Amino acid sequence: MALLPHAASPYTAPTDRDMLPSERRRFVQTHRTCVFGYDRLKDGPAMSIVYYVPDEDGSLCVATMADRAKAKAVARSGKVSLCVLDETWPFTYLQVYCDAVVERDPELVCDVMMGVAWRMSGQELPASARAGVHAMREKEGRVVLKCRPYATFATPPRHLASNDQKERLTHWLSGSVPWSADDPT
Repeated sequence: MALLPHAASPYTAPTDRDMLPSERRRFVQTHRTCVFGYDRLKDGPAMSIVYYVPDEDGSLCVATMADRAKAKAVARSGKVSLCVLDETWPFTYLQVYCDAVVERDPELVCDVMMGVAWRMSGQELPASARAGVHAMREKEGRVVLKCRPYATFATPPRHLASNDQKERLTHWLSGSVPWSADDPT
């Protein structure tokens, strides 16, 4: 399994229509932050902002400590929601529903941690940093939450200043779309 490199520029969602299934996948592949949501044992759902790294198979990989609630929730239920955040205006988001597993392979964990560092800093870490990342992984008890999308839900980016809707604001409906759906012809 190979991780995808950091995208130089994120995909910009169309403002005049819903995203096609292929555009939803491109949006997820080229962004880097999401709200990671999961069920808690008590109370309502938990959410936290995390960086993620997509892989070539379409999974989204999140590095976390094995003792954190995110990892425990994934081990318990295997279901998570990722709300992928756009970093451009007009703001949009894409909800991604996933089956998730906890991966403990030290090389994968190190790869994901290096990928996250690249996304956080905008600069790829040199190979010489790998030993230090491995040491951090071991010290912190890091694992990877491998999230395999099965459906998405999009919200359209709408903003009065960016389109010709100064007299009336219009919206359209979106819906859940299977992750592997083909674009309509």
